[in-house]
Amino acid sequence: MGMDLIFSKENMEKILDHVEEGIEMIDARGRIIYLNKAATEYEDIRREEAIGKYMLDIYPSLAPETSTLLRAIQKGIPTFDIQQTFLNYKGKKITTINSSFPIKVKQKIIGAIEISKNITDVKELSEKVVALQEQLLSKGKNRKKKDEGDSAKYTFFDIVGKSKEITKVKGLAMKAAQTSSPVLIYGETGTGKELFVHAMHTASTRRNKPFIAQNCGALPGTLLESILFGTIKGSFTGADNRAGLFELANSGTLFLDEINSMPLELQVKLLRVLQDGTIRRVGDSKTRKVDVRIVAASNEEPFVAVENKRLRRDLYYRLNVVGLRLPELKERSGDMPILVKYFVDRFNNQLNKTVKKVSDEVVEIFENYDWPGNVRELEHIIEGAMNLMDGEEITVDCLPMHFEKYNRKNLEKTMDIKNVPLKTALQNLEIEMIRKTLKEWNGNISHAAEGLEIPRQTLQYKIKKYKIKRE
Repeated sequence: MGMDLIFSKENMEKILDHVEEGIEMIDARGRIIYLNKAATEYEDIRREEAIGKYMLDIYPSLAPETSTLLRAIQKGIPTFDIQQTFLNYKGKKITTINSSFPIKVKQKIIGAIEISKNITDVKELSEKVVALQEQLLSKGKNRKKKDEGDSAKYTFFDIVGKSKEITKVKGLAMKAAQTSSPVLIYGETGTGKELFVHAMHTASTRRNKPFIAQNCGALPGTLLESILFGTIKGSFTGADNRAGLFELANSGTLFLDEINSMPLELQVKLLRVLQDGTIRRVGDSKTRKVDVRIVAASNEEPFVAVENKRLRRDLYYRLNVVGLRLPELKERSGDMPILVKYFVDRFNNQLNKTVKKVSDEVVEIFENYDWPGNVRELEHIIEGAMNLMDGEEITVDCLPMHFEKYNRKNLEKTMDIKNVPLKTALQNLEIEMIRKTLKEWNGNISHAAEGLEIPRQTLQYKIKKYKIKRE
C-alpha cells in the first residue's frame, strides 16, 4: 500500500475526527476549508454550513485583530496557548485555548491551521466559584467581627495523632502560623496538606481575613493565570474587568495546591508577587499592591520537582522560607489506633451506626498495610466498611479484597517468618516484591509503580532506601 494512499484526504479526515482537540483550517483569504468533528461539536456548527464561509461570518464577535487564526495569516508566525472567548453565528458563547500555525509553501502563506481545546464549561465554573468567593467575602466584611474568618474550616485540634512524627510537624506549623513568610508543604497524597494549611490560617493573625484555596493542577495554564491575577476588559477576546484570587485574598491567605503542576511561565509571575507584593491583571499595565500570605503544597518531593523542571529553582527557594514535610501514615508510629477510633466515632454519628470494636485481625492488617493513600485512604476504608457491615464489630469480611494478602495467614504462605520479627519479615517481602516487579518491567520505574499500586515517588524512595539495583 503506497504512502500517498495511506495519507489520502479521506483517511486523514477520518483520523482527525477521532482527535479530542478541535482542528480548523482556513485558506489565505480567511475562508474555512476544514473543521474536524470536535470543532463542530463544541462550536455548535454543522460542517457543511461552515466550509467555504469567511471566518468572521461564522464567528461574528471576532475581528481580524482578535481572531487567532486570521492573525496567523497576517503575522506569519505561530502562537501557542492563547485564550479566546467568542460568539459563533448562533450566538453561543465559547472559550477555547488555541495554538495557531501559518501554512507556508515556498515562503508564501497559503492558509493557517489551529488546534484548540474547549474550556467553556471549566471557565464558566471557575468564574462562578471566584464570583461566589467574592460575594461571600463581601458579606463577611459587613458581619460582626466575631462571625468573621470562618472560611478556613479546620484548626490544629482537628489534626489527630500523638506520634513523635506528627507532633513535631504540628509544632513547626504552629510556629509558622505566627509569621507571614511563605510556606512550602510537601506530603504524599492523603497526608493532610490542606488540613495543615487551614489550621495555620485559623491560628494566625489573619484568621479574620480571607482564606482562598486553588488547585494549580485543575485548570489549563492560561485560565489559571486569569483566575489568579484577574483580567481587564479587552485583554483577550471576551475578557471583562475581573479581580483575581490574589486580590480577593488580600490581607489573608492564598493556598496554592499542587504548585508543581503550575506552568513554569506562570511561576515567574508568582515569584514577582512573592518578591515585591504586586500583581498585574492579564493585559493590564497597572500594578496593584496586595498583602497575601502564600502557602504552597506539593505532592512531589520539591527537589525532585526542581530537578525535573516542574518547579523553578528560584521559586522553590523563595517559597521554602518555611518548609514542612508531612509524614506518611506508615511513619506515624502509634497513631493507627487513635485514627481508627476517631474515624469510627465520626462515622457512627454520620451513618447512625453503633460500631464499638475493630477486630484484632483487622488491626493487624492495618498495621501491616503500606497505606499509599495515607490517612485519606484509611478514612475511606473505614467509611466503606461501616456502610456495608452489620453488627458492632468491623471484621476482615468488611474490608476490600486487596487487604486479604496482608493478614498473617497469607503472609506466612509467601515466606517463612519463624524466628524473624514481623517488621523485618515485611521489609524483606517488600524488597522482594519491588525487585520482582522491576525485573518484570525491565527496570521501568513508572510501570513498576503502577504494578505495585504505589506512587512513582514512593517507589523511587524505597529503591534508594533499600539500595535496590534496577536490573
